[in-house]
Amino acid sequence: MSDLIARMFHTRYTLRGTANVLHRLGFSVQVPKHRAVERDEETIASWRREAWPAGKR
Repeated sequence: MSDLIARMFHTRYTLRGTANVLHRLGFSVQVPKHRAVERDEETIASWRREAWPAGKR
């Protein structure tokens, strides 16, 4: 990100300085959710109800 700022605005920032600028502009750290397209929520829910407690014993 700091390289992009340097190329666009001809100003260099350290990584910490870049983080400060982005925070002041309202950006926050976000972690993307990686979910498979084939994910079956019903199967996962039933597994959590039935198989998970059996494995914990």
